[in-house]
Amino acid sequence: MQLVQSLIWLLAGVGVFIVGMNFMGDALEKSAGSGMKKLLEKISNNRLSGVGIGAGVTAIIQSSSATSVMVIGLVNAGVMTLMQATPIIMGANIGTTITGVLVALKNDYFNMAMYLLAFAGVMMSFSKKQRIKIAGSLCSGLGLIFVGLNVMSSEQAFGNPLVERMFTDIFKTIDFPLLLILVGIIFTALIQSSSASTGVVITMVGTGVLPLDLALFIILGANIGTCVTALLASVGANANSKRVALIHFTFNVIGTVLFTAIIWLFREPIVNLLVSIFPGGDPMSLQMRVSLFHVIFNVTTTCALLPFVKQLVKYSSLVIKDKKEAEEALTLKYVDDRLLTMPPVALMQVKKEMDYMLAVVEENSNLAFVAMETGSAEYGNTIARNESIIDFTNSALTKFLIKLSVSVEQSDERIIGSYFHVLNDLERIGDHAENFHEIGAEMAEKNITFSEKAHREIGAMRDSVMKMFAISKDAFENLNKENLPELVTLENGVDGMKKELIASHFARLAEGNCSVDVSPYFSSVVSGLERVADHLINVGYSITNPIGSEKESNQD
Repeated sequence: MQLVQSLIWLLAGVGVFIVGMNFMGDALEKSAGSGMKKLLEKISNNRLSGVGIGAGVTAIIQSSSATSVMVIGLVNAGVMTLMQATPIIMGANIGTTITGVLVALKNDYFNMAMYLLAFAGVMMSFSKKQRIKIAGSLCSGLGLIFVGLNVMSSEQAFGNPLVERMFTDIFKTIDFPLLLILVGIIFTALIQSSSASTGVVITMVGTGVLPLDLALFIILGANIGTCVTALLASVGANANSKRVALIHFTFNVIGTVLFTAIIWLFREPIVNLLVSIFPGGDPMSLQMRVSLFHVIFNVTTTCALLPFVKQLVKYSSLVIKDKKEAEEALTLKYVDDRLLTMPPVALMQVKKEMDYMLAVVEENSNLAFVAMETGSAEYGNTIARNESIIDFTNSALTKFLIKLSVSVEQSDERIIGSYFHVLNDLERIGDHAENFHEIGAEMAEKNITFSEKAHREIGAMRDSVMKMFAISKDAFENLNKENLPELVTLENGVDGMKKELIASHFARLAEGNCSVDVSPYFSSVVSGLERVADHLINVGYSITNPIGSEKESNQD
């Protein structure tokens, strides 16, 4: 019974440790959120800077798994290439060693934890400022980490003679490198954090439960186990994202194989070297030996494989083939749910996705006008495919923005509100383009044509609308307000054209110069063009009014 209680105490310590890591990681991520975008803007093909970014981000969020998932999301969204992502993944392995060093250095866990938790409670309870609350969460997370470590190393957990004897017997039974590596893989895969599993191993070594030479192999296994999170995150992503996960896995496997062979052959000299660097039998010295090995392993593996980034990328491309274009048609090009952990970056990618949607809407409008005027069915398939993309993008982005709105800063909420309106406007313009194509197809089927004068009038109105397209697109994509007054002038002109064209059409009907059969089609085209103009002015002016738009966005 006492053994069961000790194991429960041990699991509680591990649980508190992981919760503390998550608290601290979330707080650091929020505080660095705006800086994350600037950091990503510095991403280049320079391998050393990539390693630095990977190490820095992982040190901030305390999880190489989380960094890998972020990178998969960024690759899936087209923010970075495989060549840029690979060094970042390598750097993430270095960044994750920070937790091990932290665990090894801090021994007065209880007092440190109490101070931090008390300080965090004051900050979070009595301050209304967001930055103070984030700092409170950070201190709270760090305090919980120390509480978890204190619980794990207490007499009720690893410090209990029964638990110590049990683990000693277990490790005597599995005193075989490959089995120890397997233990590291399984344990890390279960808790989905190599930082946490490394912290547990370091604590076990510090309490004397786990011999140093056995701990080294478990640490190696933990580096493979951490890849499970990235592999799961790549499910459902595009081919490049799967390649990132494969590169991460391959990188850690190669490093583990190399170090396993070295330690297996030279176990005693390596252990003696670590002991000579940190002599003594106190817990800190015991723990620092494991922590140092963790750092050496990841730094050495990164240095050894960094020159072979191109080869790793080629290997991943050979193993994971590209999907056919048709299979990937209805997917977001720049947005991925994995980006929700990085709101500033996610918002930036939403903008790119909307720029793409606007380009597709413009293309469909042009094709629909041509098809309507010529009566050609040539563009029917393209228009239908584009309309599917527009509808899918509208629906998928709307859902994504709803999720994103929960975690963005207050200033970004206004931008998201504006994006909802613009999405609605673009989707409506797409519907009108499809209507124009259907009008042309129906008129061709019935062998009905507009008069020459009607063609000229509709052409002039269409030209004004397409000028509005160019201005609205430039305004939205480049946040360019310079030509917005011209947009208003053109929209007023389109409103006037609608009245003039309808009056002119009825005059032709009265004079017998136009067929009654053409009347509903002419009216539909003119009204449709006027409504497109209304939506376009909404799109253009969305950059000046982040709450709504110049006209109501719920027009047909």
